Amino acid sequence: MKHFAILISLLRDRKQFFDEIGRNYKTEKKIGSLLISSSVFLAIYGAIIGASSSWLQMLASAIKLPALYLITLTICLPTLYFFDILFGSALTFGQYAVLVLISISVISVLLFSFAPITLFFLISVHDYNFFLLLNVVIFAFTGFMGVKFLYRAMQMIDQIDRVEGIDPIEQPAFSNVKAAPELDGEPYRKDFLPIDELTVAEKQLALSSNNQASNQVTRKRLLQFWLVLYALVGSQLGWTLRPFFGAPGEPFQLFRNIEGNFYSQVFRSLFTLLGWN
Repeated sequence: MKHFAILISLLRDRKQFFDEIGRNYKTEKKIGSLLISSSVFLAIYGAIIGASSSWLQMLASAIKLPALYLITLTICLPTLYFFDILFGSALTFGQYAVLVLISISVISVLLFSFAPITLFFLISVHDYNFFLLLNVVIFAFTGFMGVKFLYRAMQMIDQIDRVEGIDPIEQPAFSNVKAAPELDGEPYRKDFLPIDELTVAEKQLALSSNNQASNQVTRKRLLQFWLVLYALVGSQLGWTLRPFFGAPGEPFQLFRNIEGNFYSQVFRSLFTLLGWN
Protein backbone atom coordinates (compact mmCIF):
# COMPACT_ATOMS: atom_id res chain seq x y z
CA MET A 1 0.00 0.00 0.00
CA LYS A 2 2.92 2.35 0.57
CA HIS A 3 3.57 2.39 -3.18
CA PHE A 4 0.04 3.62 -3.86
CA ALA A 5 0.39 6.15 -1.03
CA ILE A 6 3.24 7.82 -2.92
CA LEU A 7 1.08 7.98 -6.03
CA ILE A 8 -1.76 9.54 -4.04
CA SER A 9 0.68 12.10 -2.58
CA LEU A 10 1.61 13.04 -6.16
CA LEU A 11 -2.02 13.59 -7.08
CA ARG A 12 -2.94 15.48 -3.91
CA ASP A 13 0.13 17.64 -3.32
CA ARG A 14 1.97 18.07 -6.59
CA LYS A 15 3.91 21.14 -5.46
CA GLN A 16 5.56 19.32 -2.58
CA PHE A 17 6.16 16.24 -4.72
CA PHE A 18 7.90 18.28 -7.43
CA ASP A 19 9.89 20.15 -4.81
CA GLU A 20 11.20 16.83 -3.47
CA ILE A 21 12.16 15.77 -6.99
CA GLY A 22 13.96 19.07 -7.53
CA ARG A 23 15.95 18.44 -4.33
CA ASN A 24 16.54 14.80 -5.40
CA TYR A 25 14.86 13.60 -2.21
CA LYS A 26 14.18 9.81 -2.11
CA THR A 27 14.19 9.66 -5.90
CA GLU A 28 14.90 5.92 -6.06
CA LYS A 29 11.98 5.18 -3.73
CA LYS A 30 9.65 7.28 -5.88
CA ILE A 31 10.79 5.48 -9.03
CA GLY A 32 10.06 2.06 -7.53
CA SER A 33 6.67 3.05 -6.13
CA LEU A 34 5.45 4.78 -9.29
CA LEU A 35 6.69 1.86 -11.38
CA ILE A 36 4.75 -0.68 -9.32
CA SER A 37 1.53 1.30 -8.90
CA SER A 38 1.30 2.36 -12.55
CA SER A 39 2.02 -1.19 -13.74
CA VAL A 40 -0.83 -2.54 -11.61
CA PHE A 41 -3.35 -0.01 -12.98
CA LEU A 42 -2.21 -0.57 -16.56
CA ALA A 43 -2.39 -4.34 -16.13
CA ILE A 44 -6.00 -4.08 -14.90
CA TYR A 45 -7.03 -2.01 -17.89
CA GLY A 46 -5.11 -4.28 -20.24
CA ALA A 47 -6.98 -7.29 -18.86
CA ILE A 48 -10.32 -5.56 -19.50
CA ILE A 49 -9.63 -4.75 -23.15
CA GLY A 50 -8.16 -8.21 -23.71
CA ALA A 51 -11.28 -9.84 -22.27
CA SER A 52 -13.11 -8.87 -25.47
CA SER A 53 -11.44 -11.87 -27.15
CA SER A 54 -10.38 -14.69 -24.80
CA TRP A 55 -8.81 -15.35 -21.44
CA LEU A 56 -5.43 -15.89 -23.10
CA GLN A 57 -5.71 -12.49 -24.74
CA MET A 58 -6.78 -11.01 -21.41
CA LEU A 59 -3.64 -12.37 -19.75
CA ALA A 60 -1.40 -11.26 -22.62
CA SER A 61 -2.84 -7.73 -22.69
CA ALA A 62 -2.45 -7.42 -18.91
CA ILE A 63 1.28 -7.95 -19.44
CA LYS A 64 1.75 -6.10 -22.72
CA LEU A 65 0.02 -2.84 -21.79
CA PRO A 66 2.42 -1.99 -18.90
CA ALA A 67 5.30 -3.19 -21.08
CA LEU A 68 4.20 -0.80 -23.84
CA TYR A 69 4.56 2.29 -21.64
CA LEU A 70 7.76 1.15 -19.95
CA ILE A 71 9.48 0.22 -23.22
CA THR A 72 8.49 3.59 -24.67
CA LEU A 73 10.05 5.25 -21.63
CA THR A 74 13.24 3.21 -22.08
CA ILE A 75 13.50 4.19 -25.75
CA CYS A 76 12.83 7.91 -25.36
CA LEU A 77 14.31 8.80 -21.96
CA PRO A 78 18.01 8.89 -22.99
CA THR A 79 17.19 11.39 -25.76
CA LEU A 80 15.54 13.77 -23.30
CA TYR A 81 18.29 13.38 -20.71
CA PHE A 82 21.35 13.93 -22.89
CA PHE A 83 19.93 16.75 -24.99
CA ASP A 84 18.62 18.58 -21.92
CA ILE A 85 21.91 18.43 -20.03
CA LEU A 86 23.62 19.63 -23.19
CA PHE A 87 21.69 22.89 -22.80
CA GLY A 88 22.32 23.48 -19.11
CA SER A 89 20.14 21.13 -17.07
CA ALA A 90 21.63 19.98 -13.74
CA LEU A 91 19.10 17.19 -13.09
CA THR A 92 20.25 13.60 -12.67
CA PHE A 93 19.12 10.67 -14.80
CA GLY A 94 17.05 9.42 -11.87
CA GLN A 95 15.18 12.74 -11.67
CA TYR A 96 14.33 12.52 -15.36
CA ALA A 97 13.21 8.91 -14.90
CA VAL A 98 10.82 9.81 -12.07
CA LEU A 99 9.44 12.73 -14.10
CA VAL A 100 8.56 10.49 -17.04
CA LEU A 101 7.17 7.88 -14.64
CA ILE A 102 4.90 10.61 -13.27
CA SER A 103 3.42 10.95 -16.75
CA ILE A 104 2.90 7.19 -17.02
CA SER A 105 1.38 7.10 -13.54
CA VAL A 106 -1.11 9.83 -14.42
CA ILE A 107 -2.06 7.92 -17.58
CA SER A 108 -2.50 4.69 -15.60
CA VAL A 109 -4.74 6.37 -13.02
CA LEU A 110 -6.91 7.90 -15.75
CA LEU A 111 -7.17 4.57 -17.57
CA PHE A 112 -8.14 2.89 -14.31
CA SER A 113 -10.85 5.52 -13.83
CA PHE A 114 -12.18 4.70 -17.33
CA ALA A 115 -12.16 0.95 -16.59
CA PRO A 116 -15.85 0.75 -15.47
CA ILE A 117 -16.97 2.60 -18.62
CA THR A 118 -14.87 0.36 -20.85
CA LEU A 119 -16.20 -2.73 -19.09
CA PHE A 120 -19.76 -1.49 -19.54
CA PHE A 121 -19.38 -1.10 -23.31
CA LEU A 122 -17.55 -4.42 -23.50
CA ILE A 123 -20.58 -6.17 -22.00
CA SER A 124 -23.36 -4.17 -23.66
CA VAL A 125 -22.00 -3.48 -27.17
CA HIS A 126 -20.68 -6.39 -29.23
CA ASP A 127 -19.02 -4.40 -31.99
CA TYR A 128 -15.28 -4.84 -32.41
CA ASN A 129 -14.68 -1.64 -34.42
CA PHE A 130 -16.71 0.48 -32.01
CA PHE A 131 -14.87 -0.98 -29.00
CA LEU A 132 -11.54 -0.46 -30.74
CA LEU A 133 -12.22 3.18 -31.61
CA LEU A 134 -13.63 3.86 -28.15
CA ASN A 135 -10.36 2.74 -26.62
CA VAL A 136 -8.32 4.68 -29.17
CA VAL A 137 -10.13 7.82 -27.99
CA ILE A 138 -9.57 6.88 -24.33
CA PHE A 139 -5.87 6.17 -24.90
CA ALA A 140 -5.47 9.42 -26.86
CA PHE A 141 -7.15 11.48 -24.15
CA THR A 142 -5.25 9.90 -21.24
CA GLY A 143 -2.00 10.14 -23.18
CA PHE A 144 -2.59 13.83 -23.87
CA MET A 145 -3.30 14.48 -20.18
CA GLY A 146 -0.19 12.55 -19.13
CA VAL A 147 2.01 14.45 -21.58
CA LYS A 148 0.51 17.76 -20.47
CA PHE A 149 1.20 16.83 -16.84
CA LEU A 150 4.80 15.96 -17.71
CA TYR A 151 5.27 19.27 -19.54
CA ARG A 152 4.10 21.27 -16.51
CA ALA A 153 6.19 19.11 -14.17
CA MET A 154 9.33 19.74 -16.22
CA GLN A 155 8.71 23.48 -16.14
CA MET A 156 8.19 23.49 -12.37
CA ILE A 157 11.29 21.37 -11.77
CA ASP A 158 13.29 23.63 -14.05
CA GLN A 159 12.25 26.67 -11.99
CA ILE A 160 13.24 24.91 -8.76
CA ASP A 161 16.54 23.89 -10.34
CA ARG A 162 17.34 27.48 -11.37
CA VAL A 163 16.42 28.97 -7.99
CA GLU A 164 18.38 26.43 -5.96
CA GLY A 165 21.32 26.72 -8.34
CA ILE A 166 21.95 30.34 -7.34
CA ASP A 167 24.79 30.64 -4.83
CA PRO A 168 24.73 33.97 -2.94
CA ILE A 169 28.51 33.79 -2.52
CA GLU A 170 28.94 33.78 -6.28
CA GLN A 171 26.78 36.83 -6.83
CA PRO A 172 28.75 39.76 -8.26
CA ALA A 173 29.77 42.35 -5.72
CA PHE A 174 28.41 45.15 -7.88
CA SER A 175 24.84 43.84 -8.00
CA ASN A 176 23.66 46.38 -5.42
CA VAL A 177 26.25 49.06 -6.12
CA LYS A 178 25.18 52.69 -6.35
CA ALA A 179 27.14 55.66 -7.57
CA ALA A 180 28.72 57.90 -4.91
CA PRO A 181 29.98 61.50 -5.03
CA GLU A 182 33.45 62.26 -6.31
CA LEU A 183 36.36 62.04 -3.88
CA ASP A 184 39.46 64.08 -4.68
CA GLY A 185 38.25 64.47 -8.22
CA GLU A 186 38.03 60.67 -8.78
CA PRO A 187 34.63 58.99 -9.05
CA TYR A 188 34.31 55.82 -7.02
CA ARG A 189 31.69 53.22 -6.29
CA LYS A 190 30.67 51.45 -3.15
CA ASP A 191 32.60 48.28 -3.95
CA PHE A 192 35.76 50.35 -4.84
CA LEU A 193 35.97 48.83 -8.35
CA PRO A 194 37.28 51.13 -11.08
CA ILE A 195 34.62 52.24 -13.51
CA ASP A 196 36.20 50.49 -16.52
CA GLU A 197 36.55 47.20 -14.66
CA LEU A 198 32.99 47.41 -13.38
CA THR A 199 31.67 48.00 -16.88
CA VAL A 200 33.40 44.87 -18.18
CA ALA A 201 31.96 42.80 -15.34
CA GLU A 202 28.48 44.14 -16.03
CA LYS A 203 28.81 43.22 -19.70
CA GLN A 204 29.93 39.72 -18.80
CA LEU A 205 26.95 39.30 -16.49
CA ALA A 206 24.56 40.53 -19.19
CA LEU A 207 26.10 38.14 -21.73
CA SER A 208 25.77 35.24 -19.29
CA SER A 209 22.13 36.10 -18.65
CA ASN A 210 21.41 36.21 -22.38
CA ASN A 211 23.03 32.80 -22.85
CA GLN A 212 20.96 31.34 -20.02
CA ALA A 213 17.76 32.76 -21.50
CA SER A 214 18.65 31.34 -24.91
CA ASN A 215 19.29 27.92 -23.38
CA GLN A 216 15.95 28.02 -21.58
CA VAL A 217 14.12 28.70 -24.85
CA THR A 218 16.04 25.90 -26.56
CA ARG A 219 15.26 23.47 -23.75
CA LYS A 220 11.56 24.37 -23.91
CA ARG A 221 11.42 23.71 -27.64
CA LEU A 222 13.41 20.51 -27.17
CA LEU A 223 10.90 19.30 -24.58
CA GLN A 224 7.99 20.05 -26.92
CA PHE A 225 9.70 18.13 -29.72
CA TRP A 226 10.44 15.24 -27.35
CA LEU A 227 6.81 15.02 -26.25
CA VAL A 228 5.70 14.66 -29.87
CA LEU A 229 8.41 12.04 -30.41
CA TYR A 230 7.30 10.22 -27.27
CA ALA A 231 3.71 10.06 -28.54
CA LEU A 232 4.77 8.81 -31.99
CA VAL A 233 7.04 6.12 -30.56
CA GLY A 234 4.37 4.99 -28.12
CA SER A 235 1.61 4.71 -30.73
CA GLN A 236 3.80 2.83 -33.21
CA LEU A 237 5.16 0.55 -30.50
CA GLY A 238 1.58 -0.24 -29.51
CA TRP A 239 0.97 -1.30 -33.11
CA THR A 240 4.11 -3.45 -33.04
CA LEU A 241 3.07 -5.22 -29.81
CA ARG A 242 -0.49 -5.88 -30.98
CA PRO A 243 -2.93 -7.51 -30.54
CA PHE A 244 -4.27 -5.99 -27.35
CA PHE A 245 -7.95 -6.60 -28.18
CA GLY A 246 -7.92 -9.70 -30.33
CA ALA A 247 -9.95 -9.65 -33.55
CA PRO A 248 -13.16 -11.69 -33.43
CA GLY A 249 -13.05 -15.06 -35.19
CA GLU A 250 -9.26 -15.24 -35.15
CA PRO A 251 -7.17 -17.60 -32.99
CA PHE A 252 -5.08 -16.24 -30.15
CA GLN A 253 -1.81 -14.64 -31.22
CA LEU A 254 0.79 -13.25 -28.87
CA PHE A 255 2.16 -11.00 -31.63
CA ARG A 256 1.23 -10.37 -35.24
CA ASN A 257 3.34 -9.74 -38.29
CA ILE A 258 4.45 -6.12 -38.60
CA GLU A 259 2.50 -4.56 -41.46
CA GLY A 260 1.14 -1.09 -42.06
CA ASN A 261 1.03 1.32 -39.15
CA PHE A 262 -1.17 2.39 -36.28
CA TYR A 263 -2.72 5.40 -38.00
CA SER A 264 -3.83 3.60 -41.16
CA GLN A 265 -5.53 0.92 -39.03
CA VAL A 266 -7.44 3.58 -37.06
CA PHE A 267 -8.78 5.06 -40.31
CA ARG A 268 -9.74 1.63 -41.65
CA SER A 269 -11.68 0.87 -38.45
CA LEU A 270 -13.41 4.26 -38.62
CA PHE A 271 -14.43 3.74 -42.25
CA THR A 272 -15.73 0.26 -41.45
CA LEU A 273 -17.78 1.57 -38.51
CA LEU A 274 -19.29 4.29 -40.74
CA GLY A 275 -20.05 1.76 -43.49
CA TRP A 276 -17.65 3.28 -46.02
CA ASN A 277 -15.65 0.13 -46.52
